[in-house]
Amino acid sequence: MNAFEYASPTTKEQAVKLLGNSWTEAEVLAGGTDLLSLMKDHIVEPKRLVNIKSIKELGGIAGTAKSGLRIGALVTIQELLDHPRMRKEYAALVQAAEGISSPQIRNMGTIGGDLCQRPRCWYYRAGFGLLGTQESGEPLVPNGDNRYHAILGNSGAALFVNPSSLAPALIAMNARVKIYGAKGQREVALEKFFTAPTTGSQREYDLQPNELVTEIIVPPLARAKSATYEVRQKEALDWPLTTASVVLTMTGNTVKAARIVLGHVAPTPWRSTEAEAAIVGKAVSEATAEAAGKAAVEKAKALSKNGYKIQLAKVAVKRAILLAAKGGTR
Repeated sequence: MNAFEYASPTTKEQAVKLLGNSWTEAEVLAGGTDLLSLMKDHIVEPKRLVNIKSIKELGGIAGTAKSGLRIGALVTIQELLDHPRMRKEYAALVQAAEGISSPQIRNMGTIGGDLCQRPRCWYYRAGFGLLGTQESGEPLVPNGDNRYHAILGNSGAALFVNPSSLAPALIAMNARVKIYGAKGQREVALEKFFTAPTTGSQREYDLQPNELVTEIIVPPLARAKSATYEVRQKEALDWPLTTASVVLTMTGNTVKAARIVLGHVAPTPWRSTEAEAAIVGKAVSEATAEAAGKAAVEKAKALSKNGYKIQLAKVAVKRAILLAAKGGTR
């Protein structure tokens, strides 16, 4: 990798000053599980790395059943899994975290890093830019090897899929993200944090070069039922082909309210209001869950080689709903 400056601030204020005003100037280093690989492959070449691991206020999990959760951006995947309240109240988030099967990534990878990791598109990783284009500007993905690319939200230039393991579950839980930058702190609904770039110089999230994610706020879910269901090609360390995270508020067996979010099917985590409408007001059954799955992919548009993902997404939604209705227990 290229030579770079290294800084290790102890406050978020110091960190922001070191980040600068362009993406080529500096990058945030937390767990480093993805960034260092990108640097070794010369996909990103920052002049400075800003190590935020010494900023204590970015760690820790706090909150109560009434107040919800505050999860620091530096909390690791393993710390999340080990927290005593998670399995009882936030089943969908635990199941999403369990999908990250590598002990090394669980112990080094952070929640903030998972949300801000870059696309796994092999055109991007091979040096063809964020949107996968030749030097002439001709897109490579539509007629190339697009087996793992988007089936929803793919009418624009971005055809990669969002790689975050935790974002669909957190969005289904109506989480918010706190961001600190040169202009102070702001808070954004996680659902609106992710964006589909239209140019290769943009990022896939609502973050400026001199801003960093500080914490995630999850509202209380004690009375809701949730689950995440993933479809994978293999159980070893790999990224899912599609996922669905579901949060249901129920009266008996009838769904009073629902939030259904798909992962790895679009450039952003994909909330399906169609699937939600198909299940709300109905009792959960194989038939109603299947109808919701069908509704979730009504607007799906396959590329030349990824049509199979439409069926997988439909199945993931159905099984996540049935799993959530059982209390998230497999």
